[in-house]
Amino acid sequence: MKTNWKGLVLVGLLSSATTLAGFKLLSTNDGDKSVIFKEAPSESLAKFTSTGSPAGAPGDFVYAAEATTPTVVHIKSTMTQAQSRGGGSQGQMQDMLRDFFGGGGFGEDFGGRAQPQEASGSGVIISSDGYIVTNNHVVEGAQELLVTLSNKRKLRAKVIGTDPSTDIAVIQVDSKDLPAITFGSSDAVKVGEWVVAVGNPFNLESTVTAGIVSAKGRGLGIIGQQRRGYGARPASNTGGDSPLESFIQTDAVVNPGNSGGALVNLKGELIGINTAIASPTGSFAGYAFAVPSSIVKKVSGDLIKFGNVQRGYLGIVLDELDSKKAEDYGVKVSEGVFVKEFAENSAAKAAGVNKGDVIVKVEGIPVNSVPELQQAIGLHKPGDKVNLTVNRDGKEKDLNITLRNRTGGSDIIKRDESAVAMSVLGAEFGNLTDQEKQRLSRYKVDGGVKVVAVNSGKLARSGVEEGFIISKVNGKSVRSVKELETALAGKSDSMVQFEGLYPDAPYDLFQFGFRL
Repeated sequence: MKTNWKGLVLVGLLSSATTLAGFKLLSTNDGDKSVIFKEAPSESLAKFTSTGSPAGAPGDFVYAAEATTPTVVHIKSTMTQAQSRGGGSQGQMQDMLRDFFGGGGFGEDFGGRAQPQEASGSGVIISSDGYIVTNNHVVEGAQELLVTLSNKRKLRAKVIGTDPSTDIAVIQVDSKDLPAITFGSSDAVKVGEWVVAVGNPFNLESTVTAGIVSAKGRGLGIIGQQRRGYGARPASNTGGDSPLESFIQTDAVVNPGNSGGALVNLKGELIGINTAIASPTGSFAGYAFAVPSSIVKKVSGDLIKFGNVQRGYLGIVLDELDSKKAEDYGVKVSEGVFVKEFAENSAAKAAGVNKGDVIVKVEGIPVNSVPELQQAIGLHKPGDKVNLTVNRDGKEKDLNITLRNRTGGSDIIKRDESAVAMSVLGAEFGNLTDQEKQRLSRYKVDGGVKVVAVNSGKLARSGVEEGFIISKVNGKSVRSVKELETALAGKSDSMVQFEGLYPDAPYDLFQFGFRL
């Protein structure tokens, strides 16, 4: 029976004493933020695991647990959630996510104002000056973040940046000399290798579990509404990046509250951030999935330096090959990624890639799936040059490609504050018709902005449904999409309060707020 991964997966939704860790400084340019990551030295892959131990050597989890536990924190987020109406699919999803995140209950008063709701997750300290990496869904919609260190010290945190396309976020606490984790190489991790998961499931702080790597390069299609051809255009209508999924699959026990916690090798080096589980119940049922540390390091570094992620794109629509598809497409190989179409201003097309080519290697490393190609390209920024090997009519050909940004250019994409704010909301908006305005005026409502579609974002997390009309932002009336954009411009990392109603119940005003 074919397994429906999308139906099962809930998005949640650790260096030996003789190893000298390396350090990597991100950015030394004037005006740029800098952060120092600890990195483990590279290891030979031949007949060794990523820990440097001989293949098949028994695992000792004590060192990994002791090295990692001080770097893993508990994160409590407080948010205001409007009541979801009607108990439909949106409401069911809210209940499901609440169960997975370990959130508390919330109530609503007679004025439609939702009471604060609490949810919890985990995070990993990545620099001594207080930067912490976690999952985007752990902090999304939060008005307040409270971080508890392993020594029980509690600190307020602020969001530095989020990347919904990888479900990674960076927050920061005001503290120095914190214990920071050492980054390991997720590329060097082998299937069958022992790993350790550290997090705070069910609010049980500093919980350690162990398992093995069951698979690599898993693409589950759980980030965004659907996974589209990589590099064509972003999956959402809000100008964000295409979803990037290349999960490490493990059987280490991961449960609600583990989201954002560390997956480490036996030397305590970070190889992934625990993000999701495959489960029909919401609790662990055999498999968990982590974002590889290579992606985590790239995304977190960009968020700290630029405020957003700088991802290079090939500009192509792809399909993963198997023997049947290879026969259908008439290609001579059954492994690799098939080039179906090109996006406008495609970097790949400009470099000589043809429709019908099969991408088989990036920088000399074989790629057999779309997630593997996503990861290999997504670790580069616009303007980077990569060597792509394609199979064309049975013969391999090397091409040098200069990657472009998601708009087809080669420049670093600067953060557009109003666009960022609109993207964070995760919805599509429309102006009211004259007839709708006239109807609302009968109830002394001076116009508004209609929510025409709700995707994944803070409005969805707040229980807002399609058809909702936003009438005020921070107490000021908004009458058009343009006015909404203006009201949100410059509000990143600030609290924003919304007021609105549903057309079929105009007397019921809803108020809710969150930090953008």
